Amino acid sequence: MRTKLKLTEGIFPMPVLMVATYNEDGSVNVMNAAWGTMQSRGIVALNLTESHKTVENIKARGGFTVSIADAKHVVEADYFGVESGHKAADKLAKSGLTAEKAETVDAPVINEFPLCLECEFIEYQHNEYGCGVIGKVVNVTADESVMKDGKVDISAVNAIAFDPYTHGYYKVSERVGDAFKDGLQLK
Repeated sequence: MRTKLKLTEGIFPMPVLMVATYNEDGSVNVMNAAWGTMQSRGIVALNLTESHKTVENIKARGGFTVSIADAKHVVEADYFGVESGHKAADKLAKSGLTAEKAETVDAPVINEFPLCLECEFIEYQHNEYGCGVIGKVVNVTADESVMKDGKVDISAVNAIAFDPYTHGYYKVSERVGDAFKDGLQLK
């Protein structure tokens, strides 16, 4: 038997993405965005409305970064989602986190988040099925603390996911299988 649920975003896990831009005055703006994905290899799609300060900044600067939020910084990550960039002049300072300029785009990298994609703004799409920022990933960086044998160790990233049913954050850290391999047992 199945239980009928209230309509919500309904896909779990949803990533907890930190989208960072520069404001007009050069201060750092960071937004928590759960509605984001890779549209294709090297192309990021973020379902964000044009009313967000972050979207205004992306259009003005032509670049942004997307970092993967981690369990160690769940309070800061949530703050970036509950405080508007239109109302708070310097959300980064209030959070206590730090940033440096990205290598390849006009956007900040939040130092405390271990994995970061640097993106060039391609276009803003808006139609009856959704809206959002489309960006080309031009650089990916990882903190040395999450590297193992030259590869990102996702267990060390300790990424968090958003649960739209209960509005909770959950750690995504334990490997349970090998993609493109385990299913071959059934072929």
